[in-house]
Amino acid sequence: MGKPTGFIEFARRGPAMRPVPVRLRDWREVYEPQSDTDLAEQGARCMDCGIPFCMQGCPLGNRIPVFNDAVFHAKWEVAAHQLFSTNNFPEFTGRLCPAPCESACVLGIGSDPVTIERLEYEVAEHAFEGHHPVSQATASDTGWRVAVVGSGPAGLAAAAQLRSVGHAVTVYERSDAIGGLLRYGIPEFKLEKSVLDRRLAVMEADGIKFYTNTTIGRGGVPLADLQRNNDAVLLALGSTRPRLIGVPGSDLVGVFPAMHYLETSNRAVHQGKESQISAEGLHVIILGGGDTGADCLGTAHRQGAASIIQIEILDRPPDSRPAEQPWPTMARVFKITSAHDEGGERLFSTETMEFNGPDYVRSISLRDLTTNEVVVRPADLVLIAAGFIGPELDGLGLNDLPYTTTQSTLAVDDSWRVSSIEGMAPVFACGDAVRGQSLIVWAIAEGRSAAHAIDQTLQGHSNLPHPVSPNEKSW
Repeated sequence: MGKPTGFIEFARRGPAMRPVPVRLRDWREVYEPQSDTDLAEQGARCMDCGIPFCMQGCPLGNRIPVFNDAVFHAKWEVAAHQLFSTNNFPEFTGRLCPAPCESACVLGIGSDPVTIERLEYEVAEHAFEGHHPVSQATASDTGWRVAVVGSGPAGLAAAAQLRSVGHAVTVYERSDAIGGLLRYGIPEFKLEKSVLDRRLAVMEADGIKFYTNTTIGRGGVPLADLQRNNDAVLLALGSTRPRLIGVPGSDLVGVFPAMHYLETSNRAVHQGKESQISAEGLHVIILGGGDTGADCLGTAHRQGAASIIQIEILDRPPDSRPAEQPWPTMARVFKITSAHDEGGERLFSTETMEFNGPDYVRSISLRDLTTNEVVVRPADLVLIAAGFIGPELDGLGLNDLPYTTTQSTLAVDDSWRVSSIEGMAPVFACGDAVRGQSLIVWAIAEGRSAAHAIDQTLQGHSNLPHPVSPNEKSW
C-alpha cells in the first residue's frame, strides 16, 4: 500500500460516460478513458486493511491490493503479472463482472469502495498496449489431448489453463464464431468484439485449436468419438434454456426470449445489417430487471424504440445495503446501468398477467402487487429476460453415461467429473452447466478449477490453481 491516507484524500471516481445523444448513435463502448493520474489516485484509495476481504469476495482470489498498489506506483507490468496469474481474462471481467470484490471491500463499510473492477480493466488494457505478457503460454508438449465443448468464459479459461501446462487442447463451438455468450449475447456497447477477437488471437498463437459450426451429440460429432480421440473431455455448455413466462398470449408473434433478441441484434451489428428483430418505432416491454434486461434496454434504445418499460416482479431494491445483507456479502441494492441512464421506464412489484393479441402482441396486462390494480400498457415487442433454467442436454449423448442432473444442471463429483468408463476418456463439466446461471467470474474460476482436475487426472499431479470447488457458493 503506497499511500496510507489515500482513502481519506481521494473520493471514488470512475470513468465518465460518453454523452447519451452521442453514444446512442453507435454501438461502441460507453465509457471514456481515464488518465493514469486519475487511476493512480483510485489505486491509492486501497486501504492497509490487514485482511483483504476483497480477495475473498472474488471467486478467482485476485490479488487486488497488490495490483492496486502497482497501479498507484504506475508499475503496470507488475500489476499485469499479478492479475493475469489469477485471471485469464481481466479484459472481460473488467467490463462485465458485477464486482463482488467491491461489495467485500473494507473501505465500503463506511465509504465508497475502491473502483476495483475498473482498475482491473485498465491493468489489462495497459498490458495489451504495453506488450506485457497476457497469457501463460508454454512451448512444452505433454502428449495428452483434451477436448473442450463450449467456448464461453468457462471453456476458454479451462482451455487456456490446460494449454499453459502443455496439453493439446481443441475447443468445439456449435455457433459460427467462438466466444459463447461473449460473442452474440453481450452487446457491443458493453464488450466490443475486437476485445474478444484480440484474446482469441492470443490463444490461437498459444496453440489452442478452435472449431466452429460443430455440434456435439445428435446430428453432429458423437460424444463417444471425442472420448475415443482424446484423453479427457470437458463440457462447458453454459446455461442456455430460457425461463419463459407461461401466461395467456405468450405464443403471440412479437414475444421473444431476451437472448434470442440480443443474439439476432448483435449478429446484425456484426454484419452491418438491420436486425430481423428491431425495436425501431415500437413500444417495448422488457420482463426482468437483471443485466440481460439492461442489455435489451440499451439495444432497444440504439434501435430507436418509441418507448421502453422494464418490469420486475420483485420490490424495488434499497439504495443502500440492507441490514439483512451485511458486509461483506454482495447485497441486492438498486442498480443504475449505462442503459438506464439512456432512458426508459422501470416498474417494480409488477406481475405480468397476459399478452394481448390477437395474432401479434399489441398490449400487456400488468398487476401492481402493492395496490392489486391491473393496467394495460401498449406492447409491440416483449422481451422475456427472466433468466435461464439449465444447459441444453438433449441429444448430447449423455444417456450412455452414468450421469445425473440436479436442478436441470449437470452433477459432478469433487473432481468436476461427470463420468468415467473403463477404456473411455473421462468426461468433466464446469461453468453454468453445473452451477446454473451465474457470473462471468464464477465461470472463469470453475474453468480454471476444472483444468486443475483434468491435469491432475492426466499427469497424476498438477501445479495449476483451483480457486473454487464444485457447487461452492459465494457470500
